[in-house]
Amino acid sequence: MVIVTDVLILLGVGIVAGVVSTVVSLASIVSYPALLALGIPPLSANVTNTVALLFTAVGAAAGSQRELAGQSGRVVRIGALTALGGATGAALLLLTPAGAFEYVAPVLVAAACLVLLAQRRITAVATAVGGEHSAPLRFAVFAVSIYTGYFGAAGGILMLAVLGAMLELPLIRVNAVKNVVAGLSNGVAALGFAAFGPVRWVAVLPLAAGFLAGGWLGPSLVRRLPGEALRVVVVVCGLAVAVKLGYDAYR
Repeated sequence: MVIVTDVLILLGVGIVAGVVSTVVSLASIVSYPALLALGIPPLSANVTNTVALLFTAVGAAAGSQRELAGQSGRVVRIGALTALGGATGAALLLLTPAGAFEYVAPVLVAAACLVLLAQRRITAVATAVGGEHSAPLRFAVFAVSIYTGYFGAAGGILMLAVLGAMLELPLIRVNAVKNVVAGLSNGVAALGFAAFGPVRWVAVLPLAAGFLAGGWLGPSLVRRLPGEALRVVVVVCGLAVAVKLGYDAYR
């Protein structure tokens, strides 16, 4: 049972996590522990969180129209890859023992932070070998989407790092694309979890409402951050998460 206090907590957590998702790509670091704290088992908390996360992308898309202008074709092309990857990751989660990604997650997140730090140099190299149309980078998008559909912790940072290397755009516009295509990955995974996973729907509703509001508010905050400040904030938060994930996985 979810009482009124729990509903208010989940609503507030969703708003904070939605903002955090659009600014530093770490929604699950806020919302997943909150679900566990309310007594929801890990697997159920994971799938419940993924279903609710879909609404962050809806809110972010509504709040990022300025940054997404002229990028609809790009969003569709990349979104097709992320949707397929998200479906694959969701299937893996439902069919295999949970936790397989826990040991590689700290390394992946730390590596993504280093990629973000070196984005300009990496983007220059990636542009020379095909940029958005590079087969290795497209595969990387697909692989990150699998990770997002299966485990998801800091998956947004991984996606932002790959897209930052892939697209010769200001980070704020890359971040807007990331919010939408990562949402497609979550959305497809959410459909699978809704049909076959132990989703706690009474928790989804208030959390999703918060995600929707936070996702809409987040882009306006991102616009107020200089590009380099946004990069530094994401990297610092990402490295802190990598250390925490590594401590939990390897101790």
